[in-house]
Amino acid sequence: MSAAPQQPARPLAVLLAGGGSAGHVSPLLALADCLRRRDPATGVLVLGTAEGLEARLVPERGHRLALVPRVPLPRKPSVALLRLPGRLLASVRAAERAIREAGASVGADRADVVVGVGGYVAVPAYLAARRLGVPVVVHEANFRPGVANRLGARLTRYVATTFPGTDLKGRGGPAELTGLPMRTEVTRLQRSTQRAAGRAAFGLDPDAPTLLVFGGSLGAQRLNTALAAGAAQLLAAPAAGRTPQVLHITGAGKAVSPEGLPEGAVYRSVEFTDRMDLAYAAADLALCRAGAGTVCETTAVGLPAVYVPLPVGNGEQRHNAAGAVAAGAARLVDDAGVTPEWVAGPLRDLLLDTGGALTAMSVAASRSTLAAGARDGDERLADLVEVAAGRRAPRAGGSAA
Repeated sequence: MSAAPQQPARPLAVLLAGGGSAGHVSPLLALADCLRRRDPATGVLVLGTAEGLEARLVPERGHRLALVPRVPLPRKPSVALLRLPGRLLASVRAAERAIREAGASVGADRADVVVGVGGYVAVPAYLAARRLGVPVVVHEANFRPGVANRLGARLTRYVATTFPGTDLKGRGGPAELTGLPMRTEVTRLQRSTQRAAGRAAFGLDPDAPTLLVFGGSLGAQRLNTALAAGAAQLLAAPAAGRTPQVLHITGAGKAVSPEGLPEGAVYRSVEFTDRMDLAYAAADLALCRAGAGTVCETTAVGLPAVYVPLPVGNGEQRHNAAGAVAAGAARLVDDAGVTPEWVAGPLRDLLLDTGGALTAMSVAASRSTLAAGARDGDERLADLVEVAAGRRAPRAGGSAA
């Protein structure tokens, strides 16, 4: 049996790369928080762009941010493709400076490890790490990996995935199944004990069946317009039982104002909240997209969901949701099927638990042991980061995706 690597005297230095959307930024921040919980002296630097959400979210979370020029990867022949080499080189050099800056924060000449989660920022980080001889860890949030992480996986043996079955392998073989790093506000949430606090925080009725609607960090126009148009019928008083209510998180700049609501109807609409944990606690059912973060968070907290996969891209959102749907904890509805009539009919029936369907989903959600709902994804990925940095011995027979 080989001995565990000797712990160096100085703290660990890590460069975290990924940005643009909350789907990239949130896991990175959860990992950064986890590494700092293990050792507050850990040197954490996040690599991002001035245009992405990370420009706001990273400093708000108390972490340092280094910027690189945004370099989209053209998928078709174009003028942008001809300009790519020069623009990419500038970003790689900026990433190299960030790698050195991350190391300097703990008295080293460079970071011990670079962690990427995909997106525009990850490619220059992966290439810079290769040029400087720094180990790379790749984490893929979605079921179907993107171009950046397919490239990164070719450069390292340290590859992790959120969902079983993801087709991504490192140089050493199959990826390790870690789940998704999530905020402790979510992973430690007990919805039953926080329900009253959640409903009070948003001004909701403490006892009414509650629908939570959200479309991710950028909102979802299809969900917004269908809910606004169908809200009057959705919130009509039933012949017997309790009247439902809605908490609608529309996305920045996408506020809605439903018309014709019944007198006394509770329809709370906000553009953004930084307390999604309380929104989850307040809800009996979620209507949402099926990004990796959304699927993992709703699964982790045991919240029944109706997922509406984004109808563009490579179809990863449908695959992200497949496990929860198969387990009976969620349903899947096509984007085109979310109409005002569907909101006023099938969705209302589900929320009011007509026929006991919502009760069955709630039971399945609370019992779920899906990898997507693993509450220790941050710890598992932090372990892999320490292995890559030579601070921890590899686990024998680590989980393969």
